[in-house]
Amino acid sequence: MRHALAQNIGVMRRMFASPLAAFLNILVIGIALSLPAGMYVVLQNAQGLVAQLSGTPQISLFMSMNAKTSDVDALRNQLAQHPAIASVEFVARDQALEQLKQSTSLADVIGSLNQNPLPDAFIVHPKSGDAQALDALRNELAKLPKMEHAQLDSAWAYKLEALLKFGRMAVVILASLLILALIAITFNTIRLQILTQRDEIEVSRLIGATNGFIRRPFLYFGATQGLLGGIMAWLIISLSLVLLNHQLKALSELYASQFVLQPLSLGDSLSLLLFSLYLGWLGAWLSVARYLSHIEPR
Repeated sequence: MRHALAQNIGVMRRMFASPLAAFLNILVIGIALSLPAGMYVVLQNAQGLVAQLSGTPQISLFMSMNAKTSDVDALRNQLAQHPAIASVEFVARDQALEQLKQSTSLADVIGSLNQNPLPDAFIVHPKSGDAQALDALRNELAKLPKMEHAQLDSAWAYKLEALLKFGRMAVVILASLLILALIAITFNTIRLQILTQRDEIEVSRLIGATNGFIRRPFLYFGATQGLLGGIMAWLIISLSLVLLNHQLKALSELYASQFVLQPLSLGDSLSLLLFSLYLGWLGAWLSVARYLSHIEPR
């Protein structure tokens, strides 16, 4: 335990022996991590905003004109028990005709009709907003007894889904490239540390030090640098969201909205820190492994 603590203290001393260089390395790692993580935050907020503006998707079910009251009650019970449906609203044909009179200028024309041309209808609110799930549910409901037509405008859902898939793929590509860059940064930083301690490492090998003993302080160094880079990324994202929300407040007031950009959740924040720590550790492990393979006796 004492030895591990001593190694950790030694790691921190080496890291901050050159404070400016250490800060710049941490800043570069933080900026690189904040780009994909920031895009992820924006994407999550955009998804919530679009869902809020678009509203909950609805499926309109129009029954046959010869449907009886018993048919309506049977269908209402069937829809209420469906696992993919959140709620159901029934619109009687007389109610629909009255609403049509009040919402249009055709009251005189409608009043001259001999009979009500509108059918009984149900407004279905699905649980899922996925475009394919909505289409599947619409097709299923259209086959119910006494069902004349099932209407769903799913074009917007497909457009939203395609846009979100594009955004997620962009985040994955950017994150993959920056992960490689971060590993390379840590790899090169540890390589420079190894070069400055080459004599110390060789002496340790002569007195019987194992590869694990030699590797450990450099792994601590890489993991610590990665963790600090993750904290820097979190601070960059948090500060950026504060500044953006300050400007967004005035814009939201113009549209009578209370929309604000939500920060990283606790789970996402911990994932960011752990992932940055792992990247630093991986870069250090690769760098030390490469050096040790070169000095191994053949």
